[in-house]
Amino acid sequence: MQVAGTWPKPASVSKVSASLALPASGSVVELLWQRRATYVSIQPCVIAVATKLPGGLRARADNRHHPAYLIAIMRILDIPQTGKLGTTVSVRTRYGQIRRRYAVPRKAPSPAQISIRETVGRVRFLWRTLTDEQRDAWTISGQGVSSQPCLGQSGSLPGYLLFMKINTTLAYQGLPPALTPTERPTFGDNPVRELVITNTGSVIDLKLSVPTAPAADIVVLGTHPRSPGVTFAKHFTILGRLPVPEAGYSTITQLYVDRYGVPPAGMRVFIRTRQMLNGWEDLPKETTAVVPR
Repeated sequence: MQVAGTWPKPASVSKVSASLALPASGSVVELLWQRRATYVSIQPCVIAVATKLPGGLRARADNRHHPAYLIAIMRILDIPQTGKLGTTVSVRTRYGQIRRRYAVPRKAPSPAQISIRETVGRVRFLWRTLTDEQRDAWTISGQGVSSQPCLGQSGSLPGYLLFMKINTTLAYQGLPPALTPTERPTFGDNPVRELVITNTGSVIDLKLSVPTAPAADIVVLGTHPRSPGVTFAKHFTILGRLPVPEAGYSTITQLYVDRYGVPPAGMRVFIRTRQMLNGWEDLPKETTAVVPR
């Protein structure tokens, strides 16, 4: 191995070599270590146990008899992209372009996921029972509805997707399905205000301020408790419908505890609410608070 410059040996690496099955022609594999700007030139028979590759990816060899493989999620400098390509997945985040290895989920689905999948299956079956006239009506209605922008591009929704969007929302609300397109409402201001968390004798209580009566059904979404220093959260899941407000506050403690358990003192809780009417939803409104000690 030929090394230009030096770097501190990682504490977790006791050996810096593992064999690789490379072509017998003797071609040289050059890797950029990206630590203290050290450049490593590796001969065909030797490679580092773990090292970073150009493009922001990381390679690893578990032992001297296994070939190296990509292991890390890294930010990269590349053209805007999203989706799966081969064994990697590109994702656009607020921190930049991310590329990670494609992984097949092995964890068993939760009861909530199973329920949602069953609902989607029932709505999909309902689409097959429509008449051609009904499907045409959904197709025409979808031409006036735009999809969520992706990489700066957006288009009208196909009739099938609009049908799924409207009827899965109606199914969650416990309302009958719509066989023809529903009128798109104009939502007013979401009446839900700040999240208020109290800790009285180690009893945690979560309430949402609702100073005025809601004009539409409201769904509550949340995430698991976060560090108090966190200012951004994603992957919100549905907790349930907003309970009827009493004295200007709606108690959501049970909704949250049923999904994530009692939030520990000192942790931050993120909550989003969305208005729903005729199967349509408005933009989510977010509020957050720290559980007092």
